[in-house]
Amino acid sequence: MPYYAMFTEIGNEAIDGLVGVAKALELKWTEVEKALNVLADNPKFSEATDTAVREAVYSAMGFDKE
Repeated sequence: MPYYAMFTEIGNEAIDGLVGVAKALELKWTEVEKALNVLADNPKFSEATDTAVREAVYSAMGFDKE
């Protein structure tokens, strides 16, 4: 599983699931960002909007290649 700079393995799994769904639905970056914000509302995943996590997700989604 890719590393998304989350503090825990469960956090990385949550982000990996989010990335998988976002790819399947062909979400735009603004939609992915909203999903990260929702996930970050959960205290267990509060780092979901940290810069390192956002950059890892951006790259995993392939937006850095456009």
